[in-house]
Amino acid sequence: MAVARGEPALAQFAWETPGVKTFAVDATVESAPDEVFAALEPDALVICAGALAPSAPLYEQNWKAFSANWETDVKISFLFCKAALRRPLKPGARIILISSGAALTGGPPNSGGYAGAKRMQMFLAGYSQKGSDRLGLDLRFMALAPMRIMPGTGVGDAGIESISAYMGIRPMEFIAGMLDMQTPAEVGRAVVALATQKPQGCSFAVSGSGLAPAG
Repeated sequence: MAVARGEPALAQFAWETPGVKTFAVDATVESAPDEVFAALEPDALVICAGALAPSAPLYEQNWKAFSANWETDVKISFLFCKAALRRPLKPGARIILISSGAALTGGPPNSGGYAGAKRMQMFLAGYSQKGSDRLGLDLRFMALAPMRIMPGTGVGDAGIESISAYMGIRPMEFIAGMLDMQTPAEVGRAVVALATQKPQGCSFAVSGSGLAPAG
């Protein structure tokens, strides 16, 4: 089941992907996890949602812009991890939070609180795993960080334009300087691996070199 806010986009996705159910809800709303889990209790839950990072030097941002990823990416992860523990989800369920390589590198200096928010998702996976262990729930919480920004995706193209403008170079120059890039398909395979195998740890990274534990 695919969950998102935009009903038109969900309808298009359902048309392109027969057999997939869709559910429209704003995932930042406190009641969203209960609504989603009432529609379908997952064996594997992938949280891959959030705001575009800010695109300005720190001294030109206000707090609303700086904290955008905390109010979306982190809040969504917090709400769904908490609900998975409180409901709880069925034993053996996997909860995977999609983080970012910025959580490990610090990201570009024009991206506000983005890198910190993505690092907090890694912490949330660890905190939630400790909660599951303490309560004996047999749930697995993991965070996955795609290490490189990905051209050809909505978020990736927006990020490339933003960073390139900040650096004063053309987008193609920025892309040419990136090494060991992963593709969206490789990220998808990494998600499947975390959902079906028994990896050790809570934080992982995926690059062109494959899936590996993250520090």
